[in-house]
Amino acid sequence: MSTRIAELCESLLTCLLHVLLPARGRHRAAPPQLTYRERRLQRRRRRELWLAVQGIDIGPRCIHGVELRV
Repeated sequence: MSTRIAELCESLLTCLLHVLLPARGRHRAAPPQLTYRERRLQRRRRRELWLAVQGIDIGPRCIHGVELRV
């Protein structure tokens, strides 16, 4: 009888432990979906960064929220 109670307590504590403590590794929720405009701006920033890494300077188009003429 005491063995059965110990097994029950162990299973309850294990379930509680899994619920309260996070799992190991990278378990993240899916990132929020970006709008078309946000995706386009992100793609443009990534392209500009890639070109800068390749040694091609196209210069910033927007500095502190102010659009610049190219």
